[in-house]
Amino acid sequence: MSGKFKRTAAAIAAVIMCCSALSGCGKEQSEETPTESVSAADTTAAGDVSAEVTEAAESSEVDPSVPVNLEEGVTDKMYSRAIMNEGIVTRLAAAMKKAQNGEEITVGVIGGSITQGSLASSPANCYASKFNDWWVNKFPNAKVNFVNAGIGGTNSYLGVHRVDDQLLAYDPDVVIVEFSVNDGDKVMNRYSYDSLVRKILGHSTNPAVMLLFTTMEDGTSLQDVHKEIGEAYDLPMISYHDVVYPEVAAGTLAWKDISPDNIHPNDAGHDIINQIVSRYLDSVYDKLDSITDEPAAFTDAALTADYYANAKMLSAADITADMNGFEVVEKTLYDQFHNNWKTEAGGSMTFDVECQNMGVFFLCTTDGKSGKFEVYIDGERKGTLNADFSGGWGNYGNTQQVLFSKETAKHTVEIKPAEGSEDKGITILGIMAS
Repeated sequence: MSGKFKRTAAAIAAVIMCCSALSGCGKEQSEETPTESVSAADTTAAGDVSAEVTEAAESSEVDPSVPVNLEEGVTDKMYSRAIMNEGIVTRLAAAMKKAQNGEEITVGVIGGSITQGSLASSPANCYASKFNDWWVNKFPNAKVNFVNAGIGGTNSYLGVHRVDDQLLAYDPDVVIVEFSVNDGDKVMNRYSYDSLVRKILGHSTNPAVMLLFTTMEDGTSLQDVHKEIGEAYDLPMISYHDVVYPEVAAGTLAWKDISPDNIHPNDAGHDIINQIVSRYLDSVYDKLDSITDEPAAFTDAALTADYYANAKMLSAADITADMNGFEVVEKTLYDQFHNNWKTEAGGSMTFDVECQNMGVFFLCTTDGKSGKFEVYIDGERKGTLNADFSGGWGNYGNTQQVLFSKETAKHTVEIKPAEGSEDKGITILGIMAS
């Protein structure tokens, strides 16, 4: 089977769906968000699928009497669960043939802290680095460039606004997208994830796109929403969630053996991701000579309304603001985001921007010095930025959509303290416009 849903995981659907409630660290809902309902997750009954698919699903069931042996590696059953969709491999094969000919290629990844490599013992042990290693080792005569666009604590809404500068500017040939534990809004992130994937697929280099779905300890993952995007464009979809979570739920794998917290893989967890990704890449490589189609420009109709098709990140280098108490600083928390606006004691900033939708990327801090700031657009209050994360796990950049419209127009935006935060601070890391 080469495309749409190579397997139907009927055997483990009940286990996975029981923990499908989603959470997001420090995230606030926007006052204006897309209102289209998310379509239901795939709940096809076993009696409605072919005998072949049913048999395949049953063969991948977890045996509660057989503990996972991490030293022996990913089993055939585990790998079968991992491959949610083999997808169209024309672009992936083209990248391999390019490397096989000794040409220069660029492989990239974009995602959150798991992609960034948090809690791996070293960058070299992160799945992203191991993904690059596969290409380097498989094609020793090629020059392989690597771009890791993973940023901890960030979602696909920020991703679609930063992907141009932080990934596509390097003209990638292959990209892995990983946001399934960072995306927490089933409606909004369905739109942002779709636009992000479409942006990458539509880039001039015709990059191959692989979707990677990760998980929290309790099974939390937005993979059922993200897989709708993968289905629509028949993309390779690889699920770390479906490999490890059924085993954890069955008691055959201790979560602590693959993660030191409730989210991030340790070296063993990253190695599992590496094994399933590498095995998939090997399966494509092994049939490379039989793949003769040439990659074409991406022209598929959008699954969603593609609200963020032209998304971009704006900084103080792009916007001139009237500032009272604010100042422009070179950078604050992230090396990737320069020219921030910052105040330590109230004040306000006003600027004009032409857009259809707008969001604010701002810094949340644990020191008690940050406060709540109101966002007014054309004189109407559109949202509150709560930058106070006192007692939290650490400083992080938060995103909030404050304008969602059907038309592009020029708007005047004012950001000023909410009542009670007149002496508090905030750092605006960027304005997200689309």
